Amino acid sequence: MIAATSLAGVGTVAFALWGIKTEEISKIALMTAVFFVGSTIHVPVGPTSVHLLLAGFTGLVIGNRTPIAVLTALLLQLFLLHLGGLASLGANVVIQSLPAMLLGALLRSRLATANAATAFGCGLATGMASVAGSTLLLALLLIQSNQRFGMGPFSTVSAVIAGHFVLMFVEGFCTAFAVQFIVGVRPDFFQVPNDESSLDFDDPPDPVHRNDC
Repeated sequence: MIAATSLAGVGTVAFALWGIKTEEISKIALMTAVFFVGSTIHVPVGPTSVHLLLAGFTGLVIGNRTPIAVLTALLLQLFLLHLGGLASLGANVVIQSLPAMLLGALLRSRLATANAATAFGCGLATGMASVAGSTLLLALLLIQSNQRFGMGPFSTVSAVIAGHFVLMFVEGFCTAFAVQFIVGVRPDFFQVPNDESSLDFDDPPDPVHRNDC
């Protein structure tokens, strides 16, 4: 199981790195920091714990580059805070990244021209669906690794689902308010380029701002 999930994690990150541009690094770094800070706050729930994931929000911002931010944040957790482990790293990358990438592909393009209500709805749907998808993948991996994790109403899988059910709503509204605010102050922040390997927007950047950077 460890070998399979590690291989899947490597493949996911390799796909995310394909065709990456220098201009994308700043957004990836920003979302790495967001993911890292949110995921360091753990709340114990029975034999497991839950924390803000913010992977859905990350998927809306950087799309297919989400695995890069997730991997970097998890490595920072591992080496700075001693949370997680190398054995579960591949599984965690896949669990967090795949639903976020899918939701980003489905909803990201709607945000460039969205009004406040649409932005809130997209954020709410993304936050909730991302947690639901990640929880489902985690439950499947736990049962696949050992069927005893899924036995009985008080099993590890039951505790994971119960804890993340509440988190699903919390993260949904956090993502919704964040997306609504960003769309209101900077509508082009979520704009999808012609291809995922570039962040060039339709309007060229102001040369003055480029020099300032």
